[in-house]
Amino acid sequence: MKPENNECCPTFRPAKWSEKTFNWENKKFIRAWVPTFFHIPLPPMIGNRITRLMKLAGDAKKLEADKEDILVLFTDPNAFMSEIYLAVTDRVPKARNTVLSGRFITKVFDGAYNDIPKFIKEMDIYLMNLNETAKRFFVHYAYCPGCAKKTGHNFMVLFAEV
Repeated sequence: MKPENNECCPTFRPAKWSEKTFNWENKKFIRAWVPTFFHIPLPPMIGNRITRLMKLAGDAKKLEADKEDILVLFTDPNAFMSEIYLAVTDRVPKARNTVLSGRFITKVFDGAYNDIPKFIKEMDIYLMNLNETAKRFFVHYAYCPGCAKKTGHNFMVLFAEV
């Protein structure tokens, strides 16, 4: 879904997401998955899945009204599968509806996709200083690869479920 100004991804504001705590009680998402090979997904599959999720949610009018608040989370439960979660305002017909509940601490990073293991180590240190331990991680990529190249930033938000 392209915003009206014909840009692909909305402007990302790191201060809105960095070093924040979110307490979610049954936060609504729709979900999809893509196969990966040792955590490396096939890029066209990711775009197709996200496009499909956005269309389902958009057609049902269940997306956040402010494009900057649209949240897409990725997690890899194993080396051969990545799950994609799109936050929605309510149940979406014909979608895999799910919820996430818990406390999530965030930190923003800027770097290459393959730096995620390094960012997770940095996040673990940050959490340790807060006397917290992550149960699992989710990643929100602020920009698609094209917009990351255009802006010169590849922002990602790590969400640590604690």
